[in-house]
Amino acid sequence: MSLNQFWTEILEFGEKLTQFIGDRLVLDFGKLTPERKSDGTLVTQADQWSDQVIREAIAAKFPRHGVLTEETEHIFPPEDWCWIIDPIDGTTNFTRGIPIWGISLGLLYQGNPVFGLVHFPQIQQTFHGYWYGKTNLTGPIGAYLNHQPIRTSSDSPSPNHIFNICARSTAILKNPFPCKIRLIGVASYNVLLVACGAALGGVEATPKIWDIAAVWPILQAAGGCFVLLDPESSFPLEVGKNYRNVNFPCLTTSNAELVSVFKPLVFSII
Repeated sequence: MSLNQFWTEILEFGEKLTQFIGDRLVLDFGKLTPERKSDGTLVTQADQWSDQVIREAIAAKFPRHGVLTEETEHIFPPEDWCWIIDPIDGTTNFTRGIPIWGISLGLLYQGNPVFGLVHFPQIQQTFHGYWYGKTNLTGPIGAYLNHQPIRTSSDSPSPNHIFNICARSTAILKNPFPCKIRLIGVASYNVLLVACGAALGGVEATPKIWDIAAVWPILQAAGGCFVLLDPESSFPLEVGKNYRNVNFPCLTTSNAELVSVFKPLVFSII
């Protein structure tokens, strides 16, 4: 199989799988009672079902690929290719009847994110993108929303522009901020709003690897910057390391110039 054929199969696989899962999950939207996990986050039977279906599909289609997921597999495997899965990103929204939640698939090569796809069933948005960094891989380039190319904004901050925060980063509001603030409640969507030009930046205080693996390549392929705020969190991921409780606090911006604008305002969250 050529590399171009490989990437075509990867995209088709991700789209068909997340569409199938999304169509099923919509039937449970707002109807399930969640349980609280040890880290305080919520989980439902739908998360567990989605996780199992994705793992089984990867094993059948790409048996030589490793898997790391939010719900079951937390130790980074030795395989060159590894999928990182968030079966429902935004479980709280999903259980409370808020229609912004998604299914996230990130693909890593030798520990580095190179492809991401996130499908949001109820708002009918599917993002995907490719970012090879220093891996020496080649293939398709760019970031897309429903197969249309997307780019980050080139605007400067103003009170009419958006910056996304998470529930654990509200302390930054103690000081004046140059943009309007939004709290969506879905880590991947916060980043993707920057990728598609709707927001100028965002911050996530305690995301896990499954929250950012898919959107890492999409944002950078769209022209944005992804800054990890903790030097202990980095790529490539380490084989054999348990990532269950590892946070990846991060700042996302629409361009490199805005890193120096936003980073002093958000650095206190870590």
